[in-house]
Amino acid sequence: MIIKKFIAKTEKEAVENAKKELGEGVVVMNVKTVKSKGFLAFLKPHMMEVTVALEEESEKYTAAVSAISNVIASSQKKEAEVTKPAPSPAPAAMATEPPARKENSAIEEKLDSLQSLLEQQLQKPEEDKEEKTGKEEEKKEETETDKFMHLLYDTMLDNEVDEKYAQEIIDEIEQINKPNIPFDYALANTYQKMILKFGKPSGIEPAENGIKLVFFIGPTGVGKTTTIAKIASKFRVDEKKKVALLTADTYRIAAAEQLRTYANILEVPFRVIYTVEEIRKAIEDFRDYDYILIDTAGHSHQNSTQKENMSNFIHSVDDKVEKEVHLVLSATTKYRDLISIADSYREMADYKLIFTKLDETTTLGNLLNLRLYTGASLSYVTHGQNVPDDIEDFNPQKTVKRLLGGKN
Repeated sequence: MIIKKFIAKTEKEAVENAKKELGEGVVVMNVKTVKSKGFLAFLKPHMMEVTVALEEESEKYTAAVSAISNVIASSQKKEAEVTKPAPSPAPAAMATEPPARKENSAIEEKLDSLQSLLEQQLQKPEEDKEEKTGKEEEKKEETETDKFMHLLYDTMLDNEVDEKYAQEIIDEIEQINKPNIPFDYALANTYQKMILKFGKPSGIEPAENGIKLVFFIGPTGVGKTTTIAKIASKFRVDEKKKVALLTADTYRIAAAEQLRTYANILEVPFRVIYTVEEIRKAIEDFRDYDYILIDTAGHSHQNSTQKENMSNFIHSVDDKVEKEVHLVLSATTKYRDLISIADSYREMADYKLIFTKLDETTTLGNLLNLRLYTGASLSYVTHGQNVPDDIEDFNPQKTVKRLLGGKN
């Protein structure tokens, strides 16, 4: 496993440099902004540091020792010292820190809490870990890697990753694991595999030509209107784009007035639309704009009439402008209900996923569950009611870290 950092002016440039040097198989593990160094550094723009990983077959058997391994060894040593005399000092050569330690520092930093979790797991009395069958059969002793993989599996379940997907991930990792390999290798592979399963985030991008029409769909109470206001503010204030806001939610007057208020604050056009003709008229009137963001009624996904009307709205512009659809969901919704919602809206159009209310849950398993169930890309996540704050591009690295028990 090669883990290396690349620094460039932009994240894209750093990733391209990594691919040129290491190949297309690299996986981005971390992205952060770093300050320029040297004379007059304060006048220089900040740089982007990207940490990437690349799996190498030839390195699968390296004797890399992670911080977690050292914790276990240290614990065992302390237990031995209770009953045995203190050993003589180790030779100087033995005290040298393994070079592979430095290579694994990125993984150690990202999943810090797994170290303590694993330590607690391994320090439990043996009788608590093995069930006695009464038949006095000898059981094959679990390796430390086996125990570690069980811990990762349990951690994913605790974070409400569906059992099917958690087992699928573990099975894929175990297929490439070899006997007696360091389990920090298994950790790195699990982290890498889950990032790949999330895929690249896919936010709203400008149209290739002309205006981009963006529909926001989803059930009631998930925060569509507030999310639209946050995105509109991002485009209008941060990127200086021309934005118009429309609402097709004619069922809730309060929702329309809320969006009108945001439009007034941002000083952008706002309209309530009732028919397909009014959407087309808006496209014509705002043809020199960058984005038209359209709020829709948050009706029940089981209402066939309302679903048909919304589908007509969405497809009425297929031959007019470039468009995309975002399904807005709450991270607090039960997985079974999310499946039903996702299936229902899939009948209307292909969509990307936005998850709201991350601040109201301690588990993020549904983000992975829906990504794998629908195959849809994730675009944004929100974590509060503040406009224009409390929204960010979906970050797979941060999310996987949480799913594996790490701390943000």
